[in-house]
Amino acid sequence: MNRFLIAAAVATAATTLPATAQMVTKHPNTPPGLILQGVTVKPGATTLYLSGQLASPIAASAGKPAAELTMADFGDTKTQTISIFTKIKTILAARGYAMSDIIKLTVFVSGDPKLGGKMDFAGMNDGFKQFFGSADNPTTVARSTVQVAALAGPNFLVEIEATAAK
Repeated sequence: MNRFLIAAAVATAATTLPATAQMVTKHPNTPPGLILQGVTVKPGATTLYLSGQLASPIAASAGKPAAELTMADFGDTKTQTISIFTKIKTILAARGYAMSDIIKLTVFVSGDPKLGGKMDFAGMNDGFKQFFGSADNPTTVARSTVQVAALAGPNFLVEIEATAAK
């Protein structure tokens, strides 16, 4: 009977530990690039869906009344992207997740008036690279990036939805 209990305990431990590590499989692009080709999330993984996040005002504008804020108070596309990912990182940490747990992003970028109404795709990618494929987080994600006519407020150039799983 002891052998049966020991064998059962070993079998349970053997199936529990590796399965947890294999709940999420990230599939790289060929050739490897900035984003993934896709992600497989197996049954039993815990998934967190974050609503679209917008930038916070830059430090110099932090005390201004909301009605007085302008696009300059939120920065350019790169600055807003960094602000949003910093916010997402904080939200994830509060729920026990890390940036490396993100599996999918949907990025909405509005046209920048300084660029003739075109989105600053390079600026968004520059901000993205500070959080993915970096020394702090060598992983990357599946991602869609689209230009939209406008976002929820006239001062915003970027909005990002995130899905994390582990």
